Amino acid sequence: MLKGKFSIGWTILLMVVIQSCSSIEIFKENTELPLSAKYNSFVIVNAEVNMNGFSAQFLDAKVQDKIRESFESQGLTYDRVKPDLVIRYTSNEDLRQREINSFNNPYPFWGMRVWDPWMFNPYSPYNDPPRTDNYELLQVIIDFIDPEKDKFLMTLTGVTEVNSPKYKEKKVLKTTEKVVERFISEIDFLEN
Repeated sequence: MLKGKFSIGWTILLMVVIQSCSSIEIFKENTELPLSAKYNSFVIVNAEVNMNGFSAQFLDAKVQDKIRESFESQGLTYDRVKPDLVIRYTSNEDLRQREINSFNNPYPFWGMRVWDPWMFNPYSPYNDPPRTDNYELLQVIIDFIDPEKDKFLMTLTGVTEVNSPKYKEKKVLKTTEKVVERFISEIDFLEN
């Protein structure tokens, strides 16, 4: 009996943790040219022309470092003069609100009462009023460009939600990492 209650508790805790973590979605757009299987060098346009892709300058510098580290770890070199791949990034930081309804039912789903969907009454005086939750819809948009033909190889957009400003840096870097991983996986697919 105790083991069943213990596993139900862990299941509920796991569901709460999963719901509190926002996912990162990656969208592929703007493919004007097919990818090549081999890129040896790259350049980040934002770093060369001093163009910020984010509202905070420190965040912009961290994104540049993350992109550079990710590509250098794959064996590519940073080349300002004649790169095989040009990278440009920007962001869309959109503050939003959503309404959350929480129902405070005086008859809980455990104890003396068995759950009954027909007993639920949204107009009950026991329900809490809706509250507003602020969040930021964050998009990290990275363009991968062929420097010879000056056309898009691909644009990848990473989309996630940031619920607290103190976690924004972590979410931006994780989203940037996922976008770069997706691009590298597309190249790896061509090589195999």
